[in-house]
Amino acid sequence: MITPGGFARLDLSIYELTTPQELSTVLCSSRAVVSGTLTPATILISPTTGKILRIHTSVLPRSSFPSGTQYHDYSPLVIMPGLVDAHVHLNEPGWRTEWEGFETGTKAAAFGGVTTVIDMPLNAIPPTTTVENLELKKQAAEGQCWVDVGFYGGVIPGNQDHLIPLVEAGVRGFKCFLIDSGVEEFPCVSAEDVSIAMKTLSKSPTTLMFHAEMLPPLSLSLGDSVLHSDPPLAPAGPLESYSTFLASRPPAFETYAIEEILSLAHVAPELQLHIVHLSAAEGIPLVRKARECGIKLTAETCFHYLTLAAEEIEDGDTRHKCCPPIREGTNREFLWDALKEGLVETVVSDHSPCTPDLKMLKDNGGDGDFFKAWGGISTVGLGLSILWTEGQKRDVSLVQCAEWTSYKTAKQVGLLGKKGALEVGWDADICVFDPEAEFTVTTNDMKFKNKVTPYENKTLKGKVVETWLRGNKIYSASEGFQKSGPSGALLLEKRRFPN
Repeated sequence: MITPGGFARLDLSIYELTTPQELSTVLCSSRAVVSGTLTPATILISPTTGKILRIHTSVLPRSSFPSGTQYHDYSPLVIMPGLVDAHVHLNEPGWRTEWEGFETGTKAAAFGGVTTVIDMPLNAIPPTTTVENLELKKQAAEGQCWVDVGFYGGVIPGNQDHLIPLVEAGVRGFKCFLIDSGVEEFPCVSAEDVSIAMKTLSKSPTTLMFHAEMLPPLSLSLGDSVLHSDPPLAPAGPLESYSTFLASRPPAFETYAIEEILSLAHVAPELQLHIVHLSAAEGIPLVRKARECGIKLTAETCFHYLTLAAEEIEDGDTRHKCCPPIREGTNREFLWDALKEGLVETVVSDHSPCTPDLKMLKDNGGDGDFFKAWGGISTVGLGLSILWTEGQKRDVSLVQCAEWTSYKTAKQVGLLGKKGALEVGWDADICVFDPEAEFTVTTNDMKFKNKVTPYENKTLKGKVVETWLRGNKIYSASEGFQKSGPSGALLLEKRRFPN
């Protein structure tokens, strides 16, 4: 039976279970996120395929299964689908591997219950703008990934002939910048470039994604790039003051970009469009209007926009620099409301790390200049705890958290049917979560390569206890990571149109 939430629920008697040879792994709990509800569940997993064989919506005792069955009762912890982080910069291959790489980035993901990440096309050298470059990325990733990894392609001026071959090679979507990306090998696109890309991809099962910031016709920040830059022409205050940085990237940057995207949507009306890391509340009405007009547009936001606030950022604390910027606490509440309403559908990390010196932190010999500092927040592996900590203050449930970070993100990248929910026939990607546990973030909890994050020393509620990838436990809070090493797969099957 398919429930209104789109999930399949199977209630089976123990006499309907499959043969003993197929029942070597059984996970159960009094609380599991199944069929869009929090329910008792017993999940049977095939040891050969790593897929879910059966789901029984009660906790079956160990005695219900043959001797030798691998049986785990996690009650009262919560069994959730593994997270699908649809926006991660892993930076490999190339010299920026010093900032992050497949081994460390995916290990950090596994620590946080993330079982699938989708790697962004820029910050690696070369960027993923051709099939040849994708092959180099695949070679770099092989044997290093602790979780499953998919890839986005990039749209840059003049690479339109490479887009369909990248679709055929298995990329999950395409990203472009409407403003300087901050790295010279990934230039931003014009309206003409976007129109060409839309026409090229109009009949393909893919998503065209936008870093939706643009310089309005008149701006005091002319020349300001996304990730690091010279100061604006007319700074509003000291360059180490966060308020100066925030003033240089007003909400108009985002709304102007979204309006530009919507003005071009008619070029390819069937092509799915997507706004990455929406931060400005002023963009929400534009998303609503687009939906009402039948434009195929979705939007994501990030853990940091839902939890951090501009007025709480101290001068010189450049760990908080990202683009678009973290805005005021009142703006944050509008993003939460948009999530609950479904106008913003997904929450991702946008994990964009760098080495500590590039953050210009005063504790590391820098001068705290927000304009010199690299822009990006390191979050991968901490996201579920961050979301749950703040979500509880706003009556958000773990079912909603799973929808925003697993089901909808898997849908965004065309992986439903394999990833994103606890469903019969889908991969047994599982996060075991203790919603009552608390921990203070230390460098030991940062499994990413460079231990720089604004969440350091913050106390979070909710902690990942175990992570399972395709029926195999890859991380345990008590035992660490699986001794056999990385077992993640590269997700390169060509994307299909949804049924």
